[in-house]
Amino acid sequence: MRRLVGRNFARLRQERGLTQEQVEERSGFSQQYISGLERGHRNPTVITLYELAQALGVSHVELVRPPEEA
Repeated sequence: MRRLVGRNFARLRQERGLTQEQVEERSGFSQQYISGLERGHRNPTVITLYELAQALGVSHVELVRPPEEA
């Protein structure tokens, strides 16, 4: 689940053209935390997921959604 959230977060951030530093400014979470999250090394709380989703302008559900099968 940590890797899934990390991959989704990184993809959504990049799709919006945001750097980790820009997400840091929007969310208040450090760039180091965001980097660890994207690498699947962090275990975010539900509240953290919600706040990070808000910083990206997406639903928190998008962060935990499994990839669509081709």
